[in-house]
Amino acid sequence: MSKEARIKTRELRQAQMAAARRRNRVRLAGGVVIVGLLVAIIAVVVNAASNGDAVSNGDSSPNSASGQLVTPANLTDAGAIPVGQAAAPVTLEIYLDYMCPACGKFEQANSGEIDRLVKAGTVKVHLRPISFLDRASKGSKYSTRAANAMATVADRAPESVWAFNTELFNQQPEEGTRGLSDEQIAELALKAGVSRDVADAFTERTFERWVANTTDAAFKSGLQGTPTIKINGTVFEGNVYASGPLTQAIEAAAGGTR
Repeated sequence: MSKEARIKTRELRQAQMAAARRRNRVRLAGGVVIVGLLVAIIAVVVNAASNGDAVSNGDSSPNSASGQLVTPANLTDAGAIPVGQAAAPVTLEIYLDYMCPACGKFEQANSGEIDRLVKAGTVKVHLRPISFLDRASKGSKYSTRAANAMATVADRAPESVWAFNTELFNQQPEEGTRGLSDEQIAELALKAGVSRDVADAFTERTFERWVANTTDAAFKSGLQGTPTIKINGTVFEGNVYASGPLTQAIEAAAGGTR
C-alpha cells in the first residue's frame, strides 16, 4: 500500500471513530434526559401524595353521595344549623368536621364560654358541619355519618342540636380510625335528649347528599380548613385553641351593636 493510501485509510478510520464517539455522546445525553424526566415525574407523584392534607387535614375534593337531595328543616336562610336566640346581637359561624382533631381542640377550649354566651342571649351559633375528612376514617365515612346525624337532629329535634354537638366532640374518635359506629352515634344522641325514633333514623342517610353538597360549596366559597370561625361574617383571626380570645371578640362585637 502506498504512503498516500495509508494516510487516507488512517484519516477514514479516525473519522469513523469520531462519528462513533458523537453517536455515543448523543445516546448518553438522551439517556440522561429520560432519567431526569422519570425522576421529575416520580417527585411530582410523591409530592402530591404527601400533600394530601394541605387544606387543614384534608382537601376540597368533591364528595360523592348518591340518593335524592333532601335539605333539613329549621336551617337559616344561608343554610346553617342555628343554635340560640334569633335576636342575639352576634352571630358565631362555625365550620367543623366531627373527625377533625383541631375542631376538637377548639371545642375543648371554647364550648363552655360559647354555651354561657348563648344562654345569656349574647350570641347565636350557626353550625356548618362538613365531611372532608371521610377519607381519614378507613372507608367508614365517619364525617358524613356524623354530619348526617346532626342534620337529622336539626330537622326533627332542633332543641337538641347543641347538646348533640357537645356529645359528638366529647366522644370524638381519633383521625385515621373508623370512628364511632352508627349505634354509638345514636347512643350519644339519646344522651343529648333526642328521641329513639329520631336516632334510629340516622341509618337512613336522608341528608347524605346535603352534607356532600354543603361540603363542596364551603370549599368553593374559599374555605381553607376547619375549624373556621366567623363573627358576624368576618373570619376570626385570633387564637381559637385557647379560652379567652374568642369570648373577648364576641363580647366586643356585642358591645358594638348596642
